[in-house]
Amino acid sequence: MRTLFTAELSELAEDLIAMSQHVDSAITRAAEALLTENVELAQTVIADDAKLDDLERIVDERCVMLIAQQQPVGLDLRTLVTSLRISAGLERMGDLAQHIAEAARRAYPGSATPDSHREIFEAMCVAAKQTSSEVVELMQNRDLNVAARIVSDDDTLDDLHSKAYGLLLSDEYTGSTQETLDIALLSRYFERFGDHAVNVSRRIVYLVTGDHTGHHASI
Repeated sequence: MRTLFTAELSELAEDLIAMSQHVDSAITRAAEALLTENVELAQTVIADDAKLDDLERIVDERCVMLIAQQQPVGLDLRTLVTSLRISAGLERMGDLAQHIAEAARRAYPGSATPDSHREIFEAMCVAAKQTSSEVVELMQNRDLNVAARIVSDDDTLDDLHSKAYGLLLSDEYTGSTQETLDIALLSRYFERFGDHAVNVSRRIVYLVTGDHTGHHASI
């Protein structure tokens, strides 16, 4: 019975890695679609979000089944509860990538990133893609130093988010109502993407160390 349970936990870990890889692909494509006005690429991100939802359902069902059937304690229970929370965080990151792609599609054939904020969104795309690749790495090897880098990337996204809003409020800004709305929403999507990545990293820190405060992520 223990051998079967161990195999199930291994499959659970692989499912979470697959979810993180899907998120990485989604944000990479969404960022490119946003910056290049590629509506076809944006549509692939939107359509593929259902696959991530299916993976989340599989993970959640597996966790619930194992808790009900095995009645785990200690590290095993911590692993299952943490996996449920990680899957929710990854699914939300996928939703945010979808929202970014939807903004690109909505603005087509124009751009959702006006010249006034172009450099900021280019930097946000870089930071978000870096974050998502680090989440994949973290899910694969559970290296706490990677968790710390994710926190640092989130600080970058937070700073860019503040800069984007600051420009909106400046006297020099002359964008239209739609441009203002796009900037505000997109900036928020990227900022929240980083927040959810940090939450995932802190779940891994908790799983590895038992520290529920996430302090070890500041290595």
